[in-house]
Order: sequence, then structure tokens, then C-alpha cells
Amino acid sequence: MIKQVSIRCKNSGQTIKVDVGSTLAEIYDILNKEQSINLVTPPVCVKVNNKTEGLNFRVYNAKTIEYMDLTSSTGMRVYTRTLFLVLCKAIHDLYPDGSVVIDIPVSNGFFCDLKIGREVTPDDASALRDRMREIIDAGMPIERRECLTEEAIEMFEKLGDQTKVELLKTTGKIYTVYYELDGYKDYYYGSMMTNTSQLYLFGLEPYYDGLLLRIPSLSNPSKLGEFVRQNKMFDIFREHHQWQNILGISTIGTLNKAIMLGHSAELINLSEALQEKKISRIADEIASRRGVKLVLIAGPSSSGKTTTCKRLSIQLLTNGIHPIGISLDDYFLDRELTPKDEKGDYDFESIHALNLELFNQQLEALFKGEEVELPRYDFTSGKSLKSGKKLRMMPNDVLVIEGIHALNPELTAHIPQEYIFRVYASALTTVLLDNHNYIPTTDNRLLRRIIRDYKYRGCSAQETIRRWPSVRAGENKWIFPYQENADAMFNTAMLFELAVIKTQAEPLLEQVPESADEYNEAYRLLKFLKYIKPLSESQIPPASLLREFLGGSSFVY
Repeated sequence: MIKQVSIRCKNSGQTIKVDVGSTLAEIYDILNKEQSINLVTPPVCVKVNNKTEGLNFRVYNAKTIEYMDLTSSTGMRVYTRTLFLVLCKAIHDLYPDGSVVIDIPVSNGFFCDLKIGREVTPDDASALRDRMREIIDAGMPIERRECLTEEAIEMFEKLGDQTKVELLKTTGKIYTVYYELDGYKDYYYGSMMTNTSQLYLFGLEPYYDGLLLRIPSLSNPSKLGEFVRQNKMFDIFREHHQWQNILGISTIGTLNKAIMLGHSAELINLSEALQEKKISRIADEIASRRGVKLVLIAGPSSSGKTTTCKRLSIQLLTNGIHPIGISLDDYFLDRELTPKDEKGDYDFESIHALNLELFNQQLEALFKGEEVELPRYDFTSGKSLKSGKKLRMMPNDVLVIEGIHALNPELTAHIPQEYIFRVYASALTTVLLDNHNYIPTTDNRLLRRIIRDYKYRGCSAQETIRRWPSVRAGENKWIFPYQENADAMFNTAMLFELAVIKTQAEPLLEQVPESADEYNEAYRLLKFLKYIKPLSESQIPPASLLREFLGGSSFVY
């Protein structure tokens, strides 16, 4: 008699008995016959005891499972990762001597730097798109393999993939999992889909000097994400790649090697100098525009806006400009006048939670040389009060304001455009795990926020992870649509920072209990951080932007 185990499915609320060794795909078929599992798309992965696994995962003990579709960030990561594999397989088939770096998340897709010994043409994009479709239509199985790490290193050395060799040599793992598709072998961080036929939608088209791989929209997986031209964002990524060439750091493998060889001080000092030089150039540009009276700094959560504002203010002073800081938080409307979201809760993220009329009136008065009394918002009572603080601008004064709405044209609708200089600051992670595995910029910011929330707000990693989807939704609505309005973009991510963040983030992530829904994300981040060699924060200078999150800053926040 075949032994059976109990499986509890969170999607349907059912608990069923299945044969030991059943795959999650087989269990899904059983569950779906007995009671329909309400998913928007077919499942692409499963949370098993709050850890993400592929549908080919076999159960040998009692488990709690939850099937994930493309409307979840977890499911979209698995889908995208599988699409990367199919693209790399297609490139291998059509251009055996070619290579690709899956590089920049931009324009609701991924920029792919294709190297085939000549300029990439629209015909190349068309040929690769057709080959990808053939691979998908053929319904090829994606095989999960596991071997000794030294065997994986030897295999990728023979295949000429040095970035994977460098990564695997520094992980310290005994065994390594890789994937095989019709004879093509590759390494990917995280779970994959089980068959190419599960990929139903993608786009591939020329983009700058490479290709743009487009993926389904998270909000509507039946359509591709809307193409948005992001020229300035692309340029700032390219600028950072030039910095990486100077430092010789492009992947986690090369970062680990530099740390192991004792080059961390050089890496930190050069990275900090390059970042300060960029801030200085932004200040120089502001100074060159004689009519600028207002500097607006925007960026998503944990992008380092506050330190960017402080360091930019110092650089403005070196140009003979006196910066005056004003907080947008003091322009909140009385709480009862605050708009509400679709759940009926006060929507403090909305631009209409601010008293835009008063803000514009006071700016206009200040720019005319008049004196104004700034408001003060009392968060306890939810009331806008008079602060008693009066302000009049002098000829060399410039207002510096940071906030999530700073690039939204509605914020300064009545202010002449020639008075305004806009800066977009964000942590745009440019270092890759290897050439086929990018590091999401949102992971960098989430790790920063976990550390800061615990250190300064007494908030656990579990609570920060729980709130993160709401934070991201606000960013998608109020920040990202306006980022190309910036006059200057500033990347606050440091090439070495994940090695420093690791030391503070890991103990906090380990406190998230396995029973919590947030454990899946905590486990994923912990697994990712294990690839990175630690770097002591003692070498980070007190004026570093990272000190905003790590503590020990020479700035007062």
C-alpha cells in the first residue's frame, strides 16, 4: 500500500491526502478537480510551508501549500526567470559564439546587452523572437539538476561563462542547482517553471544598441507591461556601468573576490568619491542656471532622499548658493479633509493630501521677496497649525524640498518652470549576481528599509515586509510616472553596499517566524544575501549616504 501524506491548500481551504512523492503540479490537478482554485492565471510556483518552490517539487511529508499566479510578485519573478532561460537558449541556438547580459530593468522590461560581434539589428530581434516562440510552442521540459559545486564550476568553465564561475567559487556551497533546457545548461537564482509551454506572453524588440525583453503586466497578466520610454533612467544605469568598469566590479562574484583579496577600502573610497563627484556636478548645473529658486528632490522609499538633500545642500554652498530646507510634511491638510482610498482609509500618500493651494501661494510670495509664515503640521491632532517661523528669501537663497511628490507637475502648478530644478534619487542596483541574474533594485531598497525601520522606528522585519506591497503601490502611482521629469538623476546605490547591509539585515530577517506569510520574502532575501561576502561597516565614512540606514552619520536627521 502506497503511503499518503496530508496537504493543506490555503487557496481552497482544503486538506487532502496524496501519495508520497507527488509533485505540486499533480496535486494542483487533484485539487482543481475537486474544487476550483481561484487563480487569475495558471499557477507558476507554490509556497510550501512559506518557501517558494517549483511545480516539480515533490512532497514526502505533510505540507501547507499556496499556489501563486502571475498577479503575485513571487509568481512574476519565476515567470521572468524562465523567460530569461528561453532567451539565452535562443541566443545559444542562433549565435553559438554570442553572449548576453540581462542587465537593466527599464521600460517595463529588461535591457539585454547582446554581443554577437557586430551591431544588433531589428532582424536579430525578429529571429530571436521567432526562435523563442518555437521553443515555447515545442513544450520543452525544463529539468532541474543538482551537482557538486566543483562539478558545476568545471561545467561552466568549459561553457565559457566566467561570471557564473566567479560566483560559484565564492558561495561556499557544497552543492549547486542548475537548469537544463534541450541540452542547454544555465544557472538561475530561484525556482523555475517546469515546461516552456507555460510561457504564454513576451515581447522582444530593438532597444538602444541591444534588445528589450518585455514581460506581462503584474496588474493585468493578459497584456504586456506598457512600454514607457525611460531615456534618463537608461542613461543613469549606463553611467554606473562606466563606474563599474573603473572599479572592476560588475557582478557579485567580482565583488566577493575584491573583498576576499582585501581591496574593500579602495572599493569604498572610490565609490564614495564617484558619488560625491556626481552630487557636485548636479550642484554645478543648478548654479549655472541663474534663475533657479527651487530645487525639488523626489524618489521612492529608502532611496536616500534625505542624505542626498543634505549633501547637495553642502555642494550648493560651495557654489555660493544658500539652501533653505522646507518640509512638504508641514503642508498636509487637516486630517478630516484628507482624501480616502478605495478601502475608505485616509490616503496620506496622495498628492491631494497636501494643501497645494497654500504651498503654491507661499512659494509665489517668497519668489516675489515677500515674507511668509510657514505652517506646521501636528501629526498627533491631525491639524495644520501656524509655526511662528517666518521666512523671506535673499538673492542667493534657493529653496530645497524633498518628498515623494516633488516631480509631480501638480505640486508646483503655479510656479514658472524656469524657477525649478528637479532631481530624482533612487537606489538603482547595477551590480549583477551574474550575467543572467539581475538584482532587483526594489530588493536593495527593501533591505535598507528593514534596517532603518528596526533601528529608528522599532519596527520588525516582518512588519516592514508586510507593509512593502502598499509602499510599492504608492510609488507606482505617485512617483515612477514622473521620474523622467527630472533635470538630473542620482543613483544612490553603492556598488559595495549589499556586502555591508548583509551584516545588519540577516539577523533581522532570521527573526521572521516560518508560520508568518512574510517568511517567504524573508527567506528569499536571506538566501540571496548568502551569495555575498560580508563587509564591515566600520570602513564606511560618516557622511556616506548609507549611514542614513546603518546609523553613525555625521548628519542630523
